[in-house]
Amino acid sequence: MPEGKRPDRVSEEFREVLAEEIPRLKDPRVGFVTVTGVRVTPDLRRARVLYTALGDEAQRKATRAGLRSARGHLRAVLGHEVRLKFLPELEFEEDDSGPRVERVEELLRRIHEEDAGGGDG
Repeated sequence: MPEGKRPDRVSEEFREVLAEEIPRLKDPRVGFVTVTGVRVTPDLRRARVLYTALGDEAQRKATRAGLRSARGHLRAVLGHEVRLKFLPELEFEEDDSGPRVERVEELLRRIHEEDAGGGDG
């Protein structure tokens, strides 16, 4: 599956660059964002950036608008950091696995607390 390796490498490189650059954005609408992944199409023309954002629905909506607004700047940064013939179009999509991850973490935290509290018995 050789055609799958290059998009995977490019996706990971994009994720690293964007994870560093998004917190540097001056846009007050962009809150605390974690880039959870990037999916690049096999032809490297589109990149879907998966992210999670803290806050209520209004804050996440503002973050979504801020990221959309910063698309050109972020593409320029990627152009300086990653050597590609064409820069892909960036699409931002909120990663909906966050609530599931938070629930699993909460359950693990409870288990750990129960083990720590009742370990003498």
